[in-house]
Amino acid sequence: MLFLWIKALHIMALIAWMAGLFYLPRLYVYHARPQTGPDMSETFKVMERRLLKAIMNPAMLVTWATGLGLGYMLGQFSADIQIWFALKLLLVLALTVYHMALGRWRREFAEDRNTHTERFYRFINEVPTLIMIAIVILVIFQPF
Repeated sequence: MLFLWIKALHIMALIAWMAGLFYLPRLYVYHARPQTGPDMSETFKVMERRLLKAIMNPAMLVTWATGLGLGYMLGQFSADIQIWFALKLLLVLALTVYHMALGRWRREFAEDRNTHTERFYRFINEVPTLIMIAIVILVIFQPF
C-alpha cells in the first residue's frame, strides 16, 4: 500500500513540475517582448518567482525523491540496471538542468538583465515536451 501512495505522490508532483516547466518559459516569452512596460515587467517578475519557488522547486524535489524511492523499491538500482531506466534517469536529469536554466533566466529578468529574445523563449519552450515524450515512451514500452 505504501508503494501505491508513493507512486501517486510521484505522479502528482510530476504533473505539477511539468506544468511549471511548460508555463514558466511561456511567461518569459511575454516578458521578453520589447513593448512590455515597467509595471507589467514587475508583475511578470512576481509571477515567475512565485511559480518557480512555490510550485516548481518543491514539485521537482518531490518528483526526484519519490522517483528514486520507487526505483529503489522496484530494485532498479541493482548492478544490472535496465537500459530504459538509465535513459529515463538521464532524461529526468536533463529536465532538471533545464529547470536550473529557467531559474538562471528568471534571475536575469529579476535584475533587468535579460539578453534573450521572445523567439528564443518560444524555441526553448518546446524542450520539456520532447523530453517528456521520450520519458513516457521509455516507461510504457521499456524498449531496452
